[in-house]
Amino acid sequence: MHLSSIDQAVEQVLSRLPTHIHMGLPLGLGKPNAFVNALYARIRELPERRLTIYTALSLGRPALGDGLQQRLLEPFVERVFGDYEELHYLADLRNDSLPPNIRVEQFFMQPGSLLASESAQQDYVSSNYSHAARDINAKGLNLIAQLVAATPERPVHLSLACNPDITLDLLPMVERRRAAGETILMLGQVHAQLPYMPGDAELPMDAFDLLLDEAEQRQLFSTPNMPVTIQDHCIGLHASSLVRDGGTLQIGIGAMGDAVAAALLARQSDNVAYRAALDGLGAGTTQALIEREGGLAPFEQGLYGCSEMFVNGLLALAEAGVLRRAVDDRGVILHGGFFLGPQAFYQRLRDMPLEQRARFAMTGINFVNELYGDEQLKRRQRQDARFINTVFGMTLLGAGVADQLEDGRVLSGVGGQYNFVAQGHALEGGRSILLLRSWREAGGEVSSNIFWNYGHCTIPRHLRDIVVTEYGIADLRGQTDSEVIARLLAVCDARFQQSLIVQAKNAGKLAEDFQLDRRFADNTPQRLAAVQAQHPQLFPEYPMGTDFTVEEQDLLRALNWLKSKFKLSEALELGKATLEAPEPQGYERHLARMQLDQPQGLKEALYQRLLLAGLAAT
Repeated sequence: MHLSSIDQAVEQVLSRLPTHIHMGLPLGLGKPNAFVNALYARIRELPERRLTIYTALSLGRPALGDGLQQRLLEPFVERVFGDYEELHYLADLRNDSLPPNIRVEQFFMQPGSLLASESAQQDYVSSNYSHAARDINAKGLNLIAQLVAATPERPVHLSLACNPDITLDLLPMVERRRAAGETILMLGQVHAQLPYMPGDAELPMDAFDLLLDEAEQRQLFSTPNMPVTIQDHCIGLHASSLVRDGGTLQIGIGAMGDAVAAALLARQSDNVAYRAALDGLGAGTTQALIEREGGLAPFEQGLYGCSEMFVNGLLALAEAGVLRRAVDDRGVILHGGFFLGPQAFYQRLRDMPLEQRARFAMTGINFVNELYGDEQLKRRQRQDARFINTVFGMTLLGAGVADQLEDGRVLSGVGGQYNFVAQGHALEGGRSILLLRSWREAGGEVSSNIFWNYGHCTIPRHLRDIVVTEYGIADLRGQTDSEVIARLLAVCDARFQQSLIVQAKNAGKLAEDFQLDRRFADNTPQRLAAVQAQHPQLFPEYPMGTDFTVEEQDLLRALNWLKSKFKLSEALELGKATLEAPEPQGYERHLARMQLDQPQGLKEALYQRLLLAGLAAT
């Protein structure tokens, strides 16, 4: 049924579905926000009705914060996100003010955004991505709503585009329930900016019970590329040496994923510098592993992408000819479940001819994230697979922490990480690679991200495989506990090695006479900075491009430095920073961008001095 307005769609849903509406929404980009907001508004005024929303990754503009952060972010957010329509339930979720007749269950959250929300934390569902369709269906799903794409080249079809992931997995379950007499509606809302992805993501128009083609449409949500640090680039360089020509690649979103893509591009186009940088980083200590599992030469056969998320870095690798190993007669070089990225990413997909877009096969998440079903085909396609994911912590015995804090609060979710780690072990020639920044700094306090133990893990230590930090590669597969400890100590920052050794010895997991090889005592940021200085072209701050202006890049760097070095609530430390600040000359454009070129009052004068201190330091 074609509908001319969102109000009509809401009326149809209310009249055709029972009192309790169980609505499934795609994760990330594919939510039809305008329809969701309209239905949410109606049901909150109808206490006799109930609505449960099942979804993941509910996207919202970043919080502006206050002070200097707000001055930087407010104009940037307005420029980049434009008229993107926020999800109304997300604001209420953040404030713990959902109506009593509405619940939101998510299996993945926008990282760190809902730590303070009791309702979000209590209604989080810990499921593997590949199990989400099963779990949502079991809850009584009776409405699927999502954005779709259209093209004149395929007049009787629509594309699930950015999100065939769970919807394709749900459809067989839905058909079985419909055959048993249940009413389950499928609503699609066409969005003109959404790239039409052919292949498995296509459905006939009549697959949709309700179809909206709104004339007025808001901007798609985008994820601006963030800075890639020295730590990230070093991690990316090490990880790239484990990727075998002719193999399979999975990477995720974020700075470390961008760093891996940038390193693979350098391996292809600037191989002499690439090898020299790795030599400077000490890759010689794992030369045998690199020769056995990866390589340093440019790619002759190319790679095939098998990644739940089709990210900007994978598109850049395809454009450079690195991602080019076709796995079927249709010329498919990547299978993905969903995509999300900056506006330029969507534009590059829209600009491609449809037959070129077909090389990026968007499909069901069970195809990408599991080996079950078409297993022999998948095993042939996924040769020498390298599944590269990130963690924020690692125990010294090899357990990875990626989704949840020690106190139980969920940062993000398991998503598909476990799926790919398991595949890394199940596939012949496959490896799971976990990326980790070995240390972090906040408020002037430096701490290790490798610790003796932690109250929670995402990847259990019996699935330990390869761990990469900025200091090198630790191959943990099949090793004894004492050898795992020794290998992780070798990629740990030198400032924390001795205290960790003491803890391991106290637990009886290291021999009393154990001593770490002295060469690893040089695991310091200073050594990495020296390598960067020798090969600056391999350390671009925004290798995948950026939405930040030149001044904003400088300002973001300065604010990140201030955040890392100072507890901004402590007056003495603030005073020290302001005393050391330079004069405004040379920073006039930066100060004007932050409306601090003519500070009014003591507070703005303090802001100006702090900002100048950060700019001078970075």
